[in-house]
Amino acid sequence: MDALGRVVKPKTKRAKRFLERREPKLTENTKNAMLIKGGNANLTVTEVLKDIVSGRKNITRPFEDQTSLEFFSKKSDCSLFMFGSHNKKRPNNLIIGRMFDYHVLDMIELGIENFVSLKDVKNNKCPEGTKPMLIFAGDMFELNEEYRRLKNLLIDFFRGPTVPSIRLAGLEHVLHFTALDGKIYMRSYKIELEDIGPSLDLVMRRTHLASDDLYKLSLKQPKALKPKKKKNISHDVFGTTYGRIHMQKQDLSKLQTRKLKGLKKRPAEKSAQDGGTSPKKPKSA
Repeated sequence: MDALGRVVKPKTKRAKRFLERREPKLTENTKNAMLIKGGNANLTVTEVLKDIVSGRKNITRPFEDQTSLEFFSKKSDCSLFMFGSHNKKRPNNLIIGRMFDYHVLDMIELGIENFVSLKDVKNNKCPEGTKPMLIFAGDMFELNEEYRRLKNLLIDFFRGPTVPSIRLAGLEHVLHFTALDGKIYMRSYKIELEDIGPSLDLVMRRTHLASDDLYKLSLKQPKALKPKKKKNISHDVFGTTYGRIHMQKQDLSKLQTRKLKGLKKRPAEKSAQDGGTSPKKPKSA
């Protein structure tokens, strides 16, 4: 058994707290990402990683050997990674992936064909930490399985931390992804649709996708998080709650109402209902 796979018993309270933070939770922590620069990364790839977030330098080949990625993932508790490299066979290479149980779940290799860095765009930038709005355009994101996984992976990578509420005035950053003619165009805008960079024209190369069973297992939620179904309660698309009440059949003829003089029937109405006029009573002498 390797050093990372064995069961470790904590000897100090600090080590115990560290292991408790690594234990499975009902509500996951915010996902951290590793940005790794390959040993032969050129200036373009380095600038791309800098504009996203600069990372560590390491000589590895994710599609050939994934052990180093899994080692760094478990060591730094990161479930997302981006790896940049450059060689003659695959120039300006970018690999985006994610982990499940500290093993590679999905990773997709993208080639950078055109790149405009942040410093090349002179417009005002959004404040650091602004939560972006993600927009995906193109039928390929819905029709093609690889593009569908890429869309899910990009959402995982750029969604940021989960927050209980959002200030509408703070929605000023848009990340727009367009799939067209076998290419993916990534653009970054302010809410006034000013280009603030970075801008990338990407083309999909190699993919390593999880099997359907493993992908389904990674999406499984604990039973404690699933909302309990309430009987006779439904919701529409607008979030309105509807309730159904079951009652016994009522006999409205026995319904007690308030007796009012204005509701009493006149003699003429009574005789009309009986089918004729009622006989007159003889006068008493």
